[in-house]
Amino acid sequence: MTILHSTQNDLDSIFKIYDDATEYQKKQTINYWKGFERSLVKREIEEQRQYKIIVDGVIACVFVITYNDPLIWKERDADPSIYIHRIATNPSFRGSSFVKQIVEWAKGHAKETGKEFVRMDTTAGNDKLNNYYFNCGFEDKGITVMGFEEELPLHYRGGSLNLFEIKA
Repeated sequence: MTILHSTQNDLDSIFKIYDDATEYQKKQTINYWKGFERSLVKREIEEQRQYKIIVDGVIACVFVITYNDPLIWKERDADPSIYIHRIATNPSFRGSSFVKQIVEWAKGHAKETGKEFVRMDTTAGNDKLNNYYFNCGFEDKGITVMGFEEELPLHYRGGSLNLFEIKA
């Protein structure tokens, strides 16, 4: 298993994984991803914030990081943190505990970049996913109610999110 920056050549694979993840979400919950703009993912790749996990030459999982997340974390965004978003696993690799591996990688990356915390969020009320994040070492940092800002992905607008944090 190797974590690498995604490249523009990975775009079709990334969106296939997102589409598969969305279909899986639809079977699990009423709150699922509503799609993402290719321009957004292209920019994340250019900014070297979009990552892929490679297993045996295949993209097994993708995720995005950012260093600021004020729309979600509000005043707590001032804390030096790394934020993980859009973890999506290739269906052939489900059950591989990639989140635990991403968290360990993120903790190291946070230390390298002078950040104190690794943070994540998920739609409020998803007990199965919440418990998984607790098992990965995250602490519950409460629920935040989202507004309707245009910068937010569609699935976040007007909803509630559980916030999670772990020391780097």
